[in-house]
Amino acid sequence: MDEFELISRYFSNCGAKRHDTGIGVGDDAAVLQVRDGCDLVITTDTMVAGTHFFPDADPRALGHKLVAVNVSDIAAMGAEPAWLSLAITLPSIDEAWLSAFAAGLHETAEYYNCQLVGGDTTRGPMSLTMVAKGIVPRGKAITRSGAKVGDYIYVTGTLGDAALGLKLCQGLHEVSKKHQTHILQRFHFPSARVALGQALRNIASSAMDLSDGLYSDIQHILKRSGVGASIDVSRLPLSQAVKDSCDNATAMQLALSGGEDYELLFTVPEAKRGSLDVLLSPYGIAITCIGRITGVAGKLELKQAEQPFNYVHSGFIHF
Repeated sequence: MDEFELISRYFSNCGAKRHDTGIGVGDDAAVLQVRDGCDLVITTDTMVAGTHFFPDADPRALGHKLVAVNVSDIAAMGAEPAWLSLAITLPSIDEAWLSAFAAGLHETAEYYNCQLVGGDTTRGPMSLTMVAKGIVPRGKAITRSGAKVGDYIYVTGTLGDAALGLKLCQGLHEVSKKHQTHILQRFHFPSARVALGQALRNIASSAMDLSDGLYSDIQHILKRSGVGASIDVSRLPLSQAVKDSCDNATAMQLALSGGEDYELLFTVPEAKRGSLDVLLSPYGIAITCIGRITGVAGKLELKQAEQPFNYVHSGFIHF
């Protein structure tokens, strides 16, 4: 099987069929029809075997996760995901692996109404790179730079589940049988908060998704917005699985530094806080206020029951 047969067999009709795709897979480049009055939002994410996933990881889960983590970035901007490009590097052609990977890619792209429109295939150490493109009404993209002093800080869902799933896979932590399915699902098959991200366009002053852990990720908002933050760790939303499986110190480490939650972290001004629950209630996703934005640029204060919470960050660092 050569490169072009590989593309034709596994990736030529991947994801949803979008009416705004002029030319997709199979030409020198894709041709996409961006709507009038909209901005194009683009993100890129790479997953490398041995660094971001186990070499023997389930290929279907990899296909799902590659789409979901990219779409999560689009969701954090309040945008609608639309198109995907895939650059895949493989040590050899394994048809069973490719079939499962393509199935995970296709079903997840279709779920988020995305179409695969191009990419590249090469031989080498396994590496998966995706570029996701989305659409947002002009000037409505939510950025990391809009947080203001006094804004309330929120997160969606629960924190630490995926990190506990990783520890379970590594044999570093025990989880009771009744919680294992939930924990492994959160690790292998994350969800992107697309609809909720779009609902936040006219509410949130800043937003981002949580990929490297709350403690690390919120620093990006603080830096870009020129503000500080105070977080009450006793408010961090934890699943019953994390509560039942971990002591308090471990639970805090997972929630603050574990990473791969792909929940949304966002800030809301006082004036818009009252409408938040009403506007977001149809989406069925819990949101939790965990603190407020403060005026000392770059300062992140952690507290518990109004007392300082001493914490040493131990999350993932790329370099």
